[in-house]
Amino acid sequence: MIFFRSDYSQGAHPEVLVALVNTNFEHADGYGKDKFCESAANLIKQQIQNVDADIHFFAGGTPTNFTLIAAALRKHEAVISPKSGHIFMHETGAIEARGHKIITHVTETGKLLPRHIEESLLEHEDEHMVKPKLVYITNSTEIGTIYTKAELTELSKTCRKHGLYLYVDGARLGCALTAKGNDLTLPELASLVDAFYIGGTKNGALLGEALVILNPELKPDFRYIMKQQSGILAKGRIVGVQFEALFKDGLYFKLAEHSNRLADKLREGITAKGYSFLVDSPTNQIFPIMPKKLVEKLEEKYFFFRWKPIDEENICIRLVTSWGLNENGVTSFLSDI
Repeated sequence: MIFFRSDYSQGAHPEVLVALVNTNFEHADGYGKDKFCESAANLIKQQIQNVDADIHFFAGGTPTNFTLIAAALRKHEAVISPKSGHIFMHETGAIEARGHKIITHVTETGKLLPRHIEESLLEHEDEHMVKPKLVYITNSTEIGTIYTKAELTELSKTCRKHGLYLYVDGARLGCALTAKGNDLTLPELASLVDAFYIGGTKNGALLGEALVILNPELKPDFRYIMKQQSGILAKGRIVGVQFEALFKDGLYFKLAEHSNRLADKLREGITAKGYSFLVDSPTNQIFPIMPKKLVEKLEEKYFFFRWKPIDEENICIRLVTSWGLNENGVTSFLSDI
């Protein structure tokens, strides 16, 4: 069975595993206060060109999201998000369980626009409603689209105009920044938002995400909140070692480029065979529309996600290429179509 189901179905890139093995018997302080986390944090600060950023390492995306949001919001404050946003659709109400409402907007592209923010502010006008305070977006989005520099700049301006925090879920940030057509750099992203995280779980790490906090308002007492939300690992070094390996020689972006290149090959091959797509996605998630009978045959050999039905005869599927996928898997898939 060849996997196109997700980009975290394999373990870790060999260089990450080697780094873990080579440091395995070294003693290190706990709770993210070790030399490996410090080194990884410094590498990330160099990448974003901001030495004043605070870097915190988490095990996964959901605890990263709900911890940052818990730190940013008071009890009466709420989050604005696309309806397709991960915190709304796939985190089992983690944000709501901590007492915060998510105000959602339906978007065909998966991307939030300034007008959505303005609409939310108009609708939530006084103390009888929750108060919007944080805007949540993903890059790349849940349907593989990316924000351009101009789009993120406009969102940032809108948020700053209204005193809102702008937070980016970067579970697949590597693929967004290495996608064809992307014009946004990591330092530019860091200059436009209040916080974001760099996803490792979906890009070569066994586990782990790196939260980057830029806005000084969000920094005080964050580790207290992180601990309270079960976000601090005793063996924080495990994540630090991995991010050190991923960012030391540019491995993080090489792996993302590999994922995108295989997705490009899949996309071009499927297009050449006459099939269309639900959305124009330049990253490692693609959404071809195919006959149900063909999909059933492909499922005998390939593991992927049935995204949504289109009509009685056709269905949209999601194919995800990963850092560890062999090119032969893509060639085989196209041949079997």
